[in-house]
Amino acid sequence: MDRVLAETYPEARCELDFSTPFELLVVTVLSAQTTDRRVNAASPALFAAYPTPVAMAAAPREHLEQLVGPLGFFRQKTEALLKLSQAIVERYDGEVPGRLEDLVTLPGVGRKTANVVLGNAFGVPGITVDTHFGRLVRRFGWTEETDPVKVEHAVGALFPKRDWTMLSHHVIWHGRRRCHAKKPACGACPLARLCPSYGLGPTDPVEADKLVKTQGPA
Repeated sequence: MDRVLAETYPEARCELDFSTPFELLVVTVLSAQTTDRRVNAASPALFAAYPTPVAMAAAPREHLEQLVGPLGFFRQKTEALLKLSQAIVERYDGEVPGRLEDLVTLPGVGRKTANVVLGNAFGVPGITVDTHFGRLVRRFGWTEETDPVKVEHAVGALFPKRDWTMLSHHVIWHGRRRCHAKKPACGACPLARLCPSYGLGPTDPVEADKLVKTQGPA
């Protein structure tokens, strides 16, 4: 199934814009309860003002709140960025660590965020279990687990470690574009013949094709 998804989404990648491990860590934290597109719109001004952990750790709270305000939950997100940046400065000399066991000790960083950073900024294979990934792997019959860590381990056992990062992108892109939570586009799905959940959504090709999105959510 991953081979079919790879052929369907050859451009699959992390949809958050970043140029350094720190930027990816920050935008991943900011993406909670909002869309990647909104984060991408707000992040250039944020990183122009505070491009490093040292700079962000010393940022005036009011200014940070203004910069992240469009993303919602701005007070909580500002607090998260300040604590995260300060921890990187104090514990890791201002450099984002490149190991899972270190990343998950940082404030607000769980395994999902850590695997995003490892896989996309450091080239260390990781499985990103977001809501799309968890939903789809259960629909595919890859696991019945619901706990994200158990899902990560169960799916990881099915695929070579070298494929984990791209597997995550393929599944997440499919979840955002075709295999929607409430009304999957089953009749326009390249996995139709392989999927045990085929038929959850419209199977008529014309009706299903109307549900297909050309990009991730706005």
